[in-house]
Amino acid sequence: MKITHLECWLLEMPLTVPYTIAYEKIEQCVNVILKIDTDTGLTGWGCAAPDLPVTGETPKGVLHDFEHAIAPWLKGMNPFRYTLIDRELQQVLPKSLSARTMADMAIYDLMAQQAKVPLYQLLGGYRESIPTSITIGILPVEDTLAKAKDFIRQGFFILKIKGGKDVEEDIEKMVKLRETLGHAIELRFDANQGYTVEQSVRFIKETMDVGIELFEQPTAGTASELLGEVTSKVPIPVMADESLLSLKDVFHLTSNNWTDMINIKLMKTGGITQALHINSVAKAAGVEAMVGCMDESALSIAAGLHFALGRHNVKYADLDGHLDLLEDPFAGLVILKNGVLYPAEGNGLGVAQR
Repeated sequence: MKITHLECWLLEMPLTVPYTIAYEKIEQCVNVILKIDTDTGLTGWGCAAPDLPVTGETPKGVLHDFEHAIAPWLKGMNPFRYTLIDRELQQVLPKSLSARTMADMAIYDLMAQQAKVPLYQLLGGYRESIPTSITIGILPVEDTLAKAKDFIRQGFFILKIKGGKDVEEDIEKMVKLRETLGHAIELRFDANQGYTVEQSVRFIKETMDVGIELFEQPTAGTASELLGEVTSKVPIPVMADESLLSLKDVFHLTSNNWTDMINIKLMKTGGITQALHINSVAKAAGVEAMVGCMDESALSIAAGLHFALGRHNVKYADLDGHLDLLEDPFAGLVILKNGVLYPAEGNGLGVAQR
């Protein structure tokens, strides 16, 4: 099998409801879609979700990377030489994380289609479904409670609460959520780098009765030692997110005991190939993984889902970045039933069977 033709274009999708996190307000989503044709008649699909604060990229930058590096290198290649492809793209696009993810995703889609299996089976086939959290952005307390009740009515049973701008309000919010929802609902909290070490410790101390399942990236991602300080001072699992961009990062985080868990987002690790390596290092260190996302089309959410389903150590999922998107042409690649995600039927990522 050889790659014969590649196309790439922007996909703009408005959000049904804009939301706020600690460092920005999000109102729309711009992804970049990749289509790869082969001499066997198979077509592979990939998606980039560039985010300047997280991946350091813009949509126009991804298109530039496609034209000047990805397309010239991939044309004529056999997708099964995925290690060579990944290594070369790392060399020529070292800082283009979501662009590399887009290419890597399409390569895996092609390999699974050629093997005539869903991608998660090619990746190990450990499970067939996984529960996901649903995210509530930074809202006033009463609005957060109302949103939480609505999500529970929809069947979700794991809520991820965003905070990091006001520790007092965050504490009040989590306490009232638990009082209102009872203990059948799992609560996770993501400070999105908004806290100091002292604020982090205070937040956990004053919410101990809430029973927060995990505490995600409370401190700045550029200072992993601060995350380690929080990890050593609080009794609940601390998760690294923005601190983790590469294989080298997960080695330093785990070897220094700076985190209890890691959040693997394909868009910030460079694709499935690198995510598999990162997960293996975490597993060797006894650190469990969650697969996360940004605002992404169901195409790339499906890739994250297949990755999670394939690997034993990926025990948690936060794959809700597609649920608020309008005009997503790939809607349906991920099936949601009562807070649990299932892949669509079909080989690879399932696009060809839609």
